[in-house]
Amino acid sequence: MFVPRSLDLYHILVPLKKPIRHASFERATSDNLVVRVTLADGTTGYGEGVPRSYVTGETIETTFASLEAIDLPRLLDGTSTLAEVVRRLEDFALPETREDPRGMAGNAARCALELAILDAYSRREGRSIGDAVRMVESAQPFLNSKPLPVRYSGAITAETAKKEVVSAWKMWVYGFRQTKVKVGVGGQDDPARLARLRKVLGRRMDIRIDANESWKAGELVERVTPLRRFRPSALEQPVAHSEVDCLTELRPRLGVPVMLDESLCGYPDAVRAVERRTADILNVRLSKCGGIIPSLRIMALATRSGLQVQLGCHPGETGILSAAGRQVACQVEGIRYLEGSYDRHVLASNLIAEDITFRYGGRARPLAGPGLGVTVVPEALERMTVLHREVRYDG
Repeated sequence: MFVPRSLDLYHILVPLKKPIRHASFERATSDNLVVRVTLADGTTGYGEGVPRSYVTGETIETTFASLEAIDLPRLLDGTSTLAEVVRRLEDFALPETREDPRGMAGNAARCALELAILDAYSRREGRSIGDAVRMVESAQPFLNSKPLPVRYSGAITAETAKKEVVSAWKMWVYGFRQTKVKVGVGGQDDPARLARLRKVLGRRMDIRIDANESWKAGELVERVTPLRRFRPSALEQPVAHSEVDCLTELRPRLGVPVMLDESLCGYPDAVRAVERRTADILNVRLSKCGGIIPSLRIMALATRSGLQVQLGCHPGETGILSAAGRQVACQVEGIRYLEGSYDRHVLASNLIAEDITFRYGGRARPLAGPGLGVTVVPEALERMTVLHREVRYDG
């Protein structure tokens, strides 16, 4: 048995190449949580979470407090193989998550810890975290026969008309088949914007729109109707979570499939979406949903219920979360939209040695090598670290 010897928590500040703007927030840097687990034999594993107070209610401070309270040796006592670790993690939830009606409190913290544990134990066995994905019980009905290449979608944020057109030309020249366009930002004329973008992107491009909770229930049909002529394939989170139940009645009237994001942060959220028929698509993101295993559980529910799935990402995530998303995406069949691996295009600096940014057309291959399949550079981690705390379990 190789129980954990120590747990290191890092608050890192990730520099972005340019501010990311949408209807709910704008940021030029990203405050992320990185976790390092060190096993008794010296094997290390890394994980990452992106705590956002406006998503799961978490901050860096709350994630540190949650993880410092975990008795990691006790959690993993009696485990010696990756399969045994997966079984143990399938039953693991932070106390605050169990007490939260939405099942989202502590999810970024749990994600970072889970990834670090799986990275460490899979590295010890010389295996990929993709193997751990294939061991998760809830994932069995929708696994690929083997890890397969994937294709990511692009994204156009709400900027000036000139910059948006330039972004659209890049999407077209770069060979993307899908792209997301942010809508609902104050002062923007969305019908005029989509007209410009559709003209550049052409009729064959799959365009979905993301409102980031910007519209009110009473105006939703009025807002969406003039956008339908541009044939959006999906409308992401059109109203605030406080009004999400209105979608039971409004969704059939919109003429566009509805995707939940801010209203889909934990398994109870997914259950309510299915029961109340508020969505056609669920946007599953590893950090906001608690890690790989909870995310696969939500994806399984969606599959059983006839809903589609987007595997999303978090603006500002480093190569650690990018790699985790790739490991899941390459193993799971039927993902409708895939976001992530924007690393080189978004980050001014990264934590990993490898460049796993998607290639032409958003194409990307499965990651080779043990664990997450990437190498964290200690100097890069030190350079970005704002605060570091160590928890030792060996006295």
